[in-house]
Amino acid sequence: MLVGQLSLVAATLFAGVAIYVNVAEQPARLDLGDAALLTAWKSAYKRAFAMQALLALVGSFLGLLAWSEMKDWLWLFGAIALLANWPYTLFVINPTTKQLKRIRSASAGSESRLMIERWCRLHAVRSALGFVAMLIFLWASVS
Repeated sequence: MLVGQLSLVAATLFAGVAIYVNVAEQPARLDLGDAALLTAWKSAYKRAFAMQALLALVGSFLGLLAWSEMKDWLWLFGAIALLANWPYTLFVINPTTKQLKRIRSASAGSESRLMIERWCRLHAVRSALGFVAMLIFLWASVS
């Protein structure tokens, strides 16, 4: 049962970080000028990517272990929801991310601002996937 609780903790941390990006960090960045916005986005992205990627992998792995240990399908569904962040990020968000990384801050303008706003809307799906995984793991924990 400990492994299930640890998967719940990892999913909760993932969801918390992802939601924080959407409701606090991103709106605050959008108050900046175009060049500062792009610089701040790049700096935060480097740090947050590694943390969120690791939390998604660890939480999914622990959810799979809980499923194999307890034979409760909820753990598997939670692990899949959390792991779904990887292909979603690689195939849906990553093209926008790559474009943003190529823009130099001195060249930032309304186009880069629109791309960052698009990136944030795409990132909201990651927040939702993390929140869904957390709820599923919570449901599995109490059932």
